[in-house]
Amino acid sequence: MRLIEGLDALQKLDLAALYGEAPASHSVVAIGVFDGVHLGHQRLLHQLLEMSSVLQGLPTVVTFANHPDQVLHGKAPPPLVSVPHRLRLLRRAGVARLVLLQFEPRLQNMTPRAFAEDILAKSLRTRGLLLGYDSALGKDRAGTPAVFRELGGELGFEVRTGAPFEVDGQAISSTAIRDAIQLGDLALAHRFLGRFPSVIGTVIAGDAIGRQLGFPTANLQPEACALPPRGVYAVEAIVDGAVLPAVANLGVAPTFAGSGTNVKLEVHLLDWSGDLYGRELEVAFRLHLRAEKKFGDVAQLQAQIVADVAAARLALRA
Repeated sequence: MRLIEGLDALQKLDLAALYGEAPASHSVVAIGVFDGVHLGHQRLLHQLLEMSSVLQGLPTVVTFANHPDQVLHGKAPPPLVSVPHRLRLLRRAGVARLVLLQFEPRLQNMTPRAFAEDILAKSLRTRGLLLGYDSALGKDRAGTPAVFRELGGELGFEVRTGAPFEVDGQAISSTAIRDAIQLGDLALAHRFLGRFPSVIGTVIAGDAIGRQLGFPTANLQPEACALPPRGVYAVEAIVDGAVLPAVANLGVAPTFAGSGTNVKLEVHLLDWSGDLYGRELEVAFRLHLRAEKKFGDVAQLQAQIVADVAAARLALRA
């Protein structure tokens, strides 16, 4: 997947010089935040791939490093996933070219016509544009699907719209998924996401407490994103594409004095050994096992960890 970062880099893009008249010199474009890349997004991306095949253009997503609501309304909800995680999910979904923009005044004040002419037609050489059914782009949200259909007819690109996507009669939205994760309803989040909620991060050095207890852990500082309640979870850890069973504690390790107040994710990989420092780890929350608890002594904690490991094994086998 080719990544183009920033409006200036996008406006300097010369696809014809890079690819001649090969299909990669043209784009079929979807635009949006794609927070969480949930089932509704996945359906839209599947449509994008089909449309790209028919129109002979590279499947391209234009998304934002910051949430537009932060600029438009002064605040934005916590993201379901970090930006690097979102880019990974988009790549997995088959996106071949990704444009990552800051939502800034230049974009906010760009008219639909300017966006269509400068970004879609000139920079991306767009043959097709796929919009959400409720999309409204450009200055004063004037760029409705109807407006872009008219502009596309003039500038030579086809415009289609996706349909709302429902599960169990409920429309899927990032807001509904965020609420489910923060309330600990992993099953509902799973139904809406099409996968278990997960976070990615780089493994950092910890206090080696887990190793001293006989259960070494990979320690992550979760990036700003929606997290389930503190506690112990049966999880899957993804390392270099391998999916490994694990048990994790999300919290502040209250049994140990001086552990601080920052929420950490400590992951013990089952039946695995090796050095993970500095490596990227993706952790998918499968099942909440228990709430975080302060124990009276280390022996009590060790006994509970043994029970947690057994419970995680059973849950993950199921």
